Amino acid sequence: MADSRTEKGEGPGNAVSMPTITPVLVAELLAEGERMPVYVHVIDHPEGRVLVDTGMTQVHPAVDDMDPLLTPLSEQTDFDLAGIDIVVNTHLHFDHCGGNHLFTGTPVYVQRAELDDALSEEDYTIREWVEAPGVQYVPVDGTLELLRGLRLVPTPGHTRGSQVVLVEKGGHSVVIAGDTAVFFDELDDPRTEGQRLIRALAPDEVWLSHQHEPWRPSSEDDA
Repeated sequence: MADSRTEKGEGPGNAVSMPTITPVLVAELLAEGERMPVYVHVIDHPEGRVLVDTGMTQVHPAVDDMDPLLTPLSEQTDFDLAGIDIVVNTHLHFDHCGGNHLFTGTPVYVQRAELDDALSEEDYTIREWVEAPGVQYVPVDGTLELLRGLRLVPTPGHTRGSQVVLVEKGGHSVVIAGDTAVFFDELDDPRTEGQRLIRALAPDEVWLSHQHEPWRPSSEDDA
């Protein structure tokens, strides 16, 4: 499990340490002839361990054409399922909620609009994965401070109910964006309301679900 710890100093002798954000590769999907990674992200926060999205745990006929290669959280020997205190779904497309069933009894935070659409619209997602027995959704209406310095922020665009996780400490910030942006150029030149909202947050870096490394603003953006 790859580990990316974001730490920055602020002032002589005063280290400001962000919560640890760890990307975990859970699948690869075939998209336009190329393998696309699927990551979930773990936030180790002083007040709890948060999992952002849950990936996939099985194949399904609806996505056979994407030839999924899976490394589910439940089969990763160094991943502690029981150690997760909170789950966040950035949205409910199949590759972001397919492991929700692993966390029965753990609160799963999702925007209410996203849950409504996933349960009512045809061909939106794999609905039985959303409706897995024992999954306890906590519908959210708008922005929510989930833990100290950790906020859920709605970012419509990829879906009507998409949200990101904003982690802030000591004047520094990191966004875990799900699919609000899929490619870096969508943040370099934002096109949707959600992408513009991410840029307005002025993050130091943005983790995307289908990229191996985080996006960071260019030096021109910092000028």
